[in-house]
Amino acid sequence: MRSDTHTYHTGNADVVLDLTRDCAQFVAGQGDGLLHLFVPHATAGLAILETGAGSDDDVIAALRDLLPGDDRWKHRHGSPGHGRSHVLPALIPPYASVPVLDGQLALGTWQSICLVDINVDNSERAVRFSFLAG
Repeated sequence: MRSDTHTYHTGNADVVLDLTRDCAQFVAGQGDGLLHLFVPHATAGLAILETGAGSDDDVIAALRDLLPGDDRWKHRHGSPGHGRSHVLPALIPPYASVPVLDGQLALGTWQSICLVDINVDNSERAVRFSFLAG
């Protein structure tokens, strides 16, 4: 197994950050196996989705509808509405796995691997990349 941690700056706004290029570089030349990604945070998740055609914006809009940034949340530390970001991993898990064939991600044509972060109180995110050889 090969493993490494990458750090990403997600800023102070809701974001869908495309990690596909970093993932492809990580598995390049590795042969067949599985790329497993994990976010060791209670307020971020990983999703495989289409980006660049508005889908990433749609994910943020849907999350704002499902998880409003108001005072309804019992988890109340941080900025107003912060409790919503602690519910996010129940909808978008903190892990994802992708097959790797001959050192290339076996994603569909329009699929990208994305970090989803709606926690505006934490602008630095770690993502653990692990390659499991087949």
